[in-house]
Amino acid sequence: MALIDGLRLEGIRGRVTADAALAPFTWFRVGGPAEVLFQPADADDLALFLQQLNPEIPVTVIGVGSNLLVRDGGVAGVVVRLTAKGFGHTVREAGNRVRAGTALPDKRLAAFTRDEGLGGFAFFHGIPGTVGGALRMNAGANGVETRERLVEAHAVDRAGRRHVLSNADMGYTYRHSAAPEDLIFTEGVFEGEPADPGAIQAAMDEVEAHREAAQPIRDKTGGSTFTNPPENKAWQLVDAAGCRGLRIGGAMVSEKHCNFLINTGDATGHDLETLGETVRARVLDTSGVRLDWEIRRVGRFATEASVEPFLGKG
Repeated sequence: MALIDGLRLEGIRGRVTADAALAPFTWFRVGGPAEVLFQPADADDLALFLQQLNPEIPVTVIGVGSNLLVRDGGVAGVVVRLTAKGFGHTVREAGNRVRAGTALPDKRLAAFTRDEGLGGFAFFHGIPGTVGGALRMNAGANGVETRERLVEAHAVDRAGRRHVLSNADMGYTYRHSAAPEDLIFTEGVFEGEPADPGAIQAAMDEVEAHREAAQPIRDKTGGSTFTNPPENKAWQLVDAAGCRGLRIGGAMVSEKHCNFLINTGDATGHDLETLGETVRARVLDTSGVRLDWEIRRVGRFATEASVEPFLGKG
């Protein structure tokens, strides 16, 4: 029996789709389907769905797919994708605070706070993701991180229970949160300080100019591939290992910024992951540094396919 036939959907208002293509939701434009895709109407709908879902069924959450690689065999269980209709709100609150839904693109949070005369958010203009992804991974750009602006995060757990986490509860470190993995963030409350909208726009323009000049933002890419190791820059290690422009199948290390992988047109998820692990193996050989993936990889490999970390060297 198909998984969707066994789901309890009493009172559910969101969209539930079986065998749903995920590649169109990712910037790489690769990967297999979701066994079931659920797009909740709002936080109440999400909580109700999770309360009714068999706890043995795995749940995977995706956003706009800017830092995501879906494997070719697809994703088992339920994939939850929050949409702007139910989770894309922005509300100015008392003082210098803003409440934002987790499907809101980071660039729109930057624009909203600019219009409200709130400073400290221009860095979000340079992050190609959503508020939810920023909360989960402490996203940052231009030397500023999400943890510096977050007051509290609202979430729903795997059993459909509501939670409110303080900044300290999130356990932030570089590109990482210690928040429980089963939490699905629904909104965040942030705090800035009064600032001139013109000055904020100038800062946003500077962020945009840097991205345009340094990153392959018009290609099918997944953003920064590896996190920066302590006292190192990932792109420099990749370059020193001779991997700039390296190709496997339809996947290529960007010539413009070699901490970016690119789908040149016909790459598979397997091509991209194999290329990433090839780069990790070469960096390990040349520098002794073990790069960690920043791109999130989800799902199953296609039949009889696999990719070993560091190609079996690590």
